[in-house]
Amino acid sequence: MREFDYQRASDVAGAVAVLGADPDARFLGGGTNLVDLMKAGVERPARLVDIRELPLDEIEPTREGGLRIGATVTNADLAAHPEVRRRYPALAQAVLAGASGQLRNMATVGGNLLQRTRCGYFTDVTKPCNKRVPGSGCPAVEGEHHNHAILGASDHCVAVHPSDMAVALTVFDAVVHYETADGPGESPIGAFYVPVGDTPHHETALPPGALITGVTLPPTPVAAHSRYRKVRERASYAFAIGSLAAALDVRDGVIRDVRLAFGAVASRPWRALAAERVLTGAPADAETYAAAAAAELTAARPLPHNGYKVTLMHNLVVAVLTELAEEAAR
Repeated sequence: MREFDYQRASDVAGAVAVLGADPDARFLGGGTNLVDLMKAGVERPARLVDIRELPLDEIEPTREGGLRIGATVTNADLAAHPEVRRRYPALAQAVLAGASGQLRNMATVGGNLLQRTRCGYFTDVTKPCNKRVPGSGCPAVEGEHHNHAILGASDHCVAVHPSDMAVALTVFDAVVHYETADGPGESPIGAFYVPVGDTPHHETALPPGALITGVTLPPTPVAAHSRYRKVRERASYAFAIGSLAAALDVRDGVIRDVRLAFGAVASRPWRALAAERVLTGAPADAETYAAAAAAELTAARPLPHNGYKVTLMHNLVVAVLTELAEEAAR
């Protein structure tokens, strides 16, 4: 790890100004991803700007009836918040599934949104990687890729997004708020993560030097009946090989509203819009769930060693929607 400067930010405008003057600076929240990447030599910031003392650590109701979550709210506080657990249970479940208690006590909402892939080629600076060094190649296409993308990938990158929390935020149509030198801005989370295309090093629509200040969850009645299910290779904390955030509203045996998002199958949280179209207005039964999963996974383009994810996600959709429907019928 090379030497770097460190300073604490006292206000949002000052923090943004530092990055505007020093492109090699990085914001430091909990450090649970950034510090790891610095140790590996992937990230080499000249300066760290500590934002943990900024007034961005509250969870508050919005005038519209949703929730505003500050960027420095810890994952532990987010998962434990009673309104999150009551109104957006899949979000609390996703955060709890994401890491150990020690990491949740440090990790922040803003940092979680910006965490980077755990692809072994990306984290190994002795290997080529288009995400780390544009134009150097993607050895995962022909190499180790059993936990890589089956949806939305390209020949330039097949890595997957690692976040659990972002999958739940995607299913709830969250909005990401940020501050730049030119003032505040916002992005729907569906547009926040950009398609991988031929520029995998461009991961988000966040303007250069911008600081995430919070996330807004809109009032979504169906969100109260939601679930996050994560499949991993070991029972202890590990990154997903496939995950699903789902919300379901069933009345008189008919699906009135449904939201689905996949995790660990694409370079970004994958909103399953094709599946949602099949489900909306259809009977709440296993045949419908299977047809919806098939419709979404028609676009899958698995590599030689990760085709199992197609079956895994199909079964995950059917299982979770069945559970939610059965609970609604009780």
